[in-house]
Amino acid sequence: MTEKIVNITNFHAHVYFDVTNREVAARVREGLGTNFDVQLGRWHEKPIGPHPKSMYQVLFSPEQFGKVVPWLMLHREDLDILVHPTTGNDVADHTSHALWLGNKLELNIKILEQIRNS
Repeated sequence: MTEKIVNITNFHAHVYFDVTNREVAARVREGLGTNFDVQLGRWHEKPIGPHPKSMYQVLFSPEQFGKVVPWLMLHREDLDILVHPTTGNDVADHTSHALWLGNKLELNIKILEQIRNS
């Protein structure tokens, strides 16, 4: 049986926060921007898409994975973070291909399924 090769375009890290730890999230964001060649997405102060909490997204290349993810492991300051690849299959990327640092949050996958089926 031959497995289909899936290409990873890039990775996303979704850094979740709330009003009690927004300053912590800002510190982590500053560290990411200072130490790595990443794209920092805008702040989302309320749930958006499949994400159940406020968050910001960080986009980085596959070449940066081995540097960014270990840094997040050591510097996430108890924030919950979803790391996933971009392969063209949003449902799989946010579920079976996902890596969680901290608590695994319940995503609203139905939103991604609706987008896929539209």
